[in-house]
Amino acid sequence: MSELHDDISTTRMIFMGDATLTDGFKLIGFETIADPSQETMDRVLGSLVDEKQNALVILDNRLASSGSEQLKRVRAEGGRIIVTKVPSLNDPENFHFDVDDKVHSLLGGTEPKGHV
Repeated sequence: MSELHDDISTTRMIFMGDATLTDGFKLIGFETIADPSQETMDRVLGSLVDEKQNALVILDNRLASSGSEQLKRVRAEGGRIIVTKVPSLNDPENFHFDVDDKVHSLLGGTEPKGHV
């Protein structure tokens, strides 16, 4: 049981994104980086990879959709670093998970009905 606890305690929780969301993430124990550039995100992700750290990284939609090569590398690696995204408070209707399109195409549709 102590091994499991040790693994959990060494996992970093990081939110990078819209400053309007950072306070909420701070309250639940996340490290936060408000309104970072893609370069800042790439540096943080690169550091996690280089230092072989475990992490849960939550990005806002802008960063998650930035086309970052470092982000693609982290997602392809899998395992130690989990990356997910949250919608902007200003534009929640313009948000969907990447898997939404894949599931929709498997079901035979051409355009997702709603993005939530």
